Amino acid sequence: MITAIVLINTSVDRIPEIAEAIAAIEGVSEVYSVTGTYDLVAMVRVRNHEDLAEVIPGRLNKVPGVSNTETHIAFRTYSQHDLEAAFSLGLDE
Repeated sequence: MITAIVLINTSVDRIPEIAEAIAAIEGVSEVYSVTGTYDLVAMVRVRNHEDLAEVIPGRLNKVPGVSNTETHIAFRTYSQHDLEAAFSLGLDE
């Protein structure tokens, strides 16, 4: 699974509608409304690098109101869920 973090600038008067439209795109797992330089952060999870082209420039960037995006592709994923699973291996009582 390939994960991309997409930082998004939008029309500020339509952030909730734009976030909902982005969240409805297949391959987008979460959309966060955030403070700072960007208005939204989207997590995109796909099976192949080629699928990123379909999801991000092919669909997400075309949502009306999206003015700019910056994409970061994750090399590796670390999460609390993964750590708990690793520490629980072989500890059945």
